[in-house]
Amino acid sequence: MAKTTLSVPDISCEHCERTITGALTPLDGVRDVKVDIPAKQVSVDYDEATVNVDRFKAVLQEEDYPVASAS
Repeated sequence: MAKTTLSVPDISCEHCERTITGALTPLDGVRDVKVDIPAKQVSVDYDEATVNVDRFKAVLQEEDYPVASAS
């Protein structure tokens, strides 16, 4: 199990939170998604054998929430 924190500068409200959670949660290997609106960050717990950070970035880009960085 791995965890990453994505910096997503365009997060501004609960709608953003719902959209991001709804986009990432169904991905195979994703265990938990938490969106911190004030910090503009998304924390993802996932199985790194199934999914990776590049996939999260691609999915969020499709939803118009580009990822600035990941740690």
